[in-house]
Amino acid sequence: MHILFDDAGKLMAGRLMAETDSSVQVELESGKRVKVKLANVLLRFDKPAPAALISAATALAAEMELELAYEFAPEEEFGFADLAHEYFSAQASNEQLVAALICLQGAPHYFRRASKGRFRKAPPEIVAQALAAIEKKKQIQAQIDAWAAELQAGRCPEAVRQQLFRILFKPDKNAPEYKAVVEAARQSHLAPLALLQKAGAITSAYQFHWQRFLFEHFPRGTGFPAIEAPAITDELPRAPVRAFSIDDSHTTEIDDALSVQGLGSGTVELGIHIAAPGLAVTPDSPIGQIARERLSTVYMPGHKITMLPDNVVQAYTLEAGRDCPAVSLYATLDEATLEIRATRTALERVPVSLNLRHDKLDDVITEDWLAGAVPADTAPPDVAALQPTLAFLLRLARHLKARREVVRGKPETFTRPDYTFRLEGMAGDEPDGSETVRISTRSRGAPLDLIVAEAMILANSTWGQWLADTGVPGIYRSQASLAPGIKVRMGTKALPHAGIGVRCYAWSTSPLRRYADLVNQWQIIACARHGNTAALVAPFKPRDAGLLAVLSAFDAAYGAYNSHQHGMERFWTLRYLRQEGITELTASLIKDNLVRADTLPLVLPVIGVEGLPRGAQVRVRLGEIDEISLEVGGTVIERLDGQATPASDDAEAGEDDDDAAMAGPLHLAIDDEAGEAPGEGVPAPAAASEQG
Repeated sequence: MHILFDDAGKLMAGRLMAETDSSVQVELESGKRVKVKLANVLLRFDKPAPAALISAATALAAEMELELAYEFAPEEEFGFADLAHEYFSAQASNEQLVAALICLQGAPHYFRRASKGRFRKAPPEIVAQALAAIEKKKQIQAQIDAWAAELQAGRCPEAVRQQLFRILFKPDKNAPEYKAVVEAARQSHLAPLALLQKAGAITSAYQFHWQRFLFEHFPRGTGFPAIEAPAITDELPRAPVRAFSIDDSHTTEIDDALSVQGLGSGTVELGIHIAAPGLAVTPDSPIGQIARERLSTVYMPGHKITMLPDNVVQAYTLEAGRDCPAVSLYATLDEATLEIRATRTALERVPVSLNLRHDKLDDVITEDWLAGAVPADTAPPDVAALQPTLAFLLRLARHLKARREVVRGKPETFTRPDYTFRLEGMAGDEPDGSETVRISTRSRGAPLDLIVAEAMILANSTWGQWLADTGVPGIYRSQASLAPGIKVRMGTKALPHAGIGVRCYAWSTSPLRRYADLVNQWQIIACARHGNTAALVAPFKPRDAGLLAVLSAFDAAYGAYNSHQHGMERFWTLRYLRQEGITELTASLIKDNLVRADTLPLVLPVIGVEGLPRGAQVRVRLGEIDEISLEVGGTVIERLDGQATPASDDAEAGEDDDDAAMAGPLHLAIDDEAGEAPGEGVPAPAAASEQG
């Protein structure tokens, strides 16, 4: 005697070994013995053998016509034997009985299971809907198969091309376009990105990276609605100063300017003047909402996406020749000792006399020029007139830096230059990837850089402490220590920033290009207007959930924007290697198998550095460059003994991890079932300067 039984929806059969009132013991064909409840027993039979029965019944079930079976089935609840008797004959064989059962179980759109071996007919309207869905699924699968075949043949279907970035980075894994790419990758044994490149879905590496960024962060485009900058209605006093700014030639959002009064009197007043959109723009105003949505200006070689519309920027930027609304921090100093005796904040109009451009003046305003070793008239007359002021500011900047280093516990050492990218041959307002790229260097700590950096650190730390002392919340950046792995974090509490060496640090000096600075400016303006009662009227109150939401959104967006900037700089660096025919370069080992090029902003993995110490210099032969995945590797061909680079500063060491993330392949969110899955996620954000 043999038993056919239901095991969690699966039909199984075996030889009956023993039976009780509630169960039977069955020996399967494999020799395994199982205990089966009587309620799960569906059929008892002598022949054929269990395996032969199921095999024959399965083949017979495949030949049954579902529409006919549905017509023959009783209207009330029925058993599989009832259908077999109606469909085959009143003397249905065991094979036919089991075939009817398999047919019923395999057609849930026609028959609904009532209990073990018993069923009900689905209502006709449900059957019609199910059949339509099945037909649609067949059509979709046919479309998937056709698209997959096209991709393997080297052609990209238009539907896939239109969904390219969604497929790769934010996929709907049930979408037919996504399934077609996965299926084609599986059948062709190619990674999805390589498959799409081969099929012509990606025709421009530059446009691929640019459009991917827009897809993820600016899906509605980068344009602004037509909007006017509101006027500042405050009666602001005119400051008795002549301020000047220091930026590069491409800067349109001039946020900060400096002034010095009292040189030679023994008491000097340093003015740090910050553009004041916060005097006219409120958080809930249309422009405030635009800034809240954008959160920051996005920078990349040859182009930028500003946080605010250009006409709004021009209304508040510190342009030379105008009396510009500003939030000013004045520090009164002892001219000899440079001790800060007092600070105060003023809301005022500041006459801006000059916009200095450091990329045009770095070769003129040198340490020797400031020290008087070079005649002042080697600079333009209006710049030469500032020589005593700039010399004092450089002396002050060095003093402030040294004071921070005492708190920091070690000197700041910047051994790497800053790189600047210039694109030649741009035909429009933004690059298209065909331009010639020029990469040049600027040493960190150049006089003008140091002057601006230390002034901004002084303002950001002073205002941050003032907010805390007044009980007004702000957005802070902090770092608990310089220990390895301790990162800079954002928060609403005034905590120490060990990397800079200050008690607290609140970005406040770039309100035209960073929303965090604009938020802090609103809070500072409240303090300037209301003093100790500012916490009652400031736009963001203590423990304000809205401020925490701003902080979280800004941190995410700022990281993503920095990552894009870093990625585009890597793209143009790889383009520069090809453009200049560079096949070898010297580099320094930073960690594991990663080296940093000595004269280019490039980190890459190499073969042949096993056992070498950090900082070891090597000559590397470059491998194939992939401008889509931003990958390039290399092989060490020579160890340059005796030319080890010094250990980098802690701040730079923290950047190593960020650079290392960018040195890896482009990460996709698409699964490749062929085993070529590149993983998920996005490149880590590049490290950003704290000083602006």
